[in-house]
Amino acid sequence: MTSSAVDPIRLARERRRIFLALFTALAIALHTIEFLLPSPTPWFRLGLANIFAVLALFLYDGRAAWSVNLIRIVVSSLFLGTFISPRFFLALSGGVLATAVMTAARGIAGERIGPVGVSVLGGVGHALGQFGCAWLVLVRHDGLWYLLPPFLLMAIIAGMINGFVADYLLTTLRQHPAFRAKNSESAVANNENAL
Repeated sequence: MTSSAVDPIRLARERRRIFLALFTALAIALHTIEFLLPSPTPWFRLGLANIFAVLALFLYDGRAAWSVNLIRIVVSSLFLGTFISPRFFLALSGGVLATAVMTAARGIAGERIGPVGVSVLGGVGHALGQFGCAWLVLVRHDGLWYLLPPFLLMAIIAGMINGFVADYLLTTLRQHPAFRAKNSESAVANNENAL
């Protein structure tokens, strides 16, 4: 099958599907590898898979980020045997709040917030989502909240690392012909709207 310039909408739709499938597969692979490696501290991971949700958000939109994160959480839990376990619900609650915060921040701030800021907010949202789920479902003990400040600090650091990696990958991906064409099409559309 060859693509033609006759149907640019269909071509853009297919490119979106392909890149989102690639981002999701890479996020699942990173999540699985990170799960199998020793953790820097108990109950804490860097959340490297979130890089691909940030990429989807900046290259496409909030729906794309939701798709990457939710599919990654469910499929990874099936691979790792944690589906419908406490670990799954912690990952799901953290992922849902992180994605909600990232898409809201991007929607409200637009171009004024970059990948690092969005990723940091996502890391904080993830930590808060997990602590909320742990409090409601697993551990009803006030001592749990004493762990929140160090976890928020680690989430901010991890969010910064992931954000810098996402920013680098965004710069690289925007040079790919698929995204160069998308950027030039949006520039033409913006110029037509300005007239």
